[in-house]
Amino acid sequence: MSEQQPGAPGIEVDRVHRAFGPVVAVDEMTFTAPSGAVTALVGPNGSGKTTLMLMLASLLEPDRGWVRIDGFDPVTHPSEVRRRIGWMPDGFGTWDALTVREVLHTIGSAYRMPKAQVAERTDIVLKQCFLTDLADRRARVLSRGQKQRLGLARALLHDPSVLVLDEPASGLDPRSRIELRDLLRRAAAEGRTVLVSSHILSELEEVADRVVIVADGRTISEGPIEQTGQDAGVRVRINALDEGVLRATLARRGVRLEESGRLVEVHVGGQEQAASLLHDLVTDGVQVTGFAPVHTALEAAYLDATQDRR
Repeated sequence: MSEQQPGAPGIEVDRVHRAFGPVVAVDEMTFTAPSGAVTALVGPNGSGKTTLMLMLASLLEPDRGWVRIDGFDPVTHPSEVRRRIGWMPDGFGTWDALTVREVLHTIGSAYRMPKAQVAERTDIVLKQCFLTDLADRRARVLSRGQKQRLGLARALLHDPSVLVLDEPASGLDPRSRIELRDLLRRAAAEGRTVLVSSHILSELEEVADRVVIVADGRTISEGPIEQTGQDAGVRVRINALDEGVLRATLARRGVRLEESGRLVEVHVGGQEQAASLLHDLVTDGVQVTGFAPVHTALEAAYLDATQDRR
């Protein structure tokens, strides 16, 4: 892995634009992903995430704007970028006739790694991705989740300083998702830049340090995960022994119910307001049995940022 100062921008995207004929996929997108951190890239289908990742991986050129991977331009220095980046697309071929180990050896040869290094790194990533027991099994018999783990092993094989992962948790069982989360956190702790795209927002919130929300090919917001959703407020679901008393108390206090079938849900400005509301309900004698946010902070921020872009 190449040396990179912690916090330095491992990925830089500046006013990047890419169109396919009349269809604009990426429209002046700008953001950074620092080294030593996991950055979540989230957005609706068709928001330009995959097109952007292809440009980061030097597989597609922007029409204008620029990208840097550890300071290198994928257009003018593609070999330097490919040496530094571990790219895992959402869909990839696996050379079904080869074993898992042979697949990794083939990838190592493509990176022109010495044979001894390929053998050493293969054993390391097989262990990291929990594929050691499958090393001599042909790729065609792997399950969807096992192929995902093989895709991650391929991305890690040449010890990259930057990881770009498109839907890495797709097809993984709950245990494998936990293992993936731990692996990504470990990669960031080692100083790598990790950019991961996923629709599983609750899991991204557990692993990510930063979030970039995109829609219509543009960056809508970016920042530390702990600040995410602060402006969106909190939607809270409330349960009580007597729902009639709960509804009457909320009405008397001027708290408007959100429409959600028969469930009692309200929108408050933030965590402090939620705590104050709970205190007021208990003070009024409401026997509250449940009081919890409907969405995680990341889910709330995503819904707020994209609500007018459906």
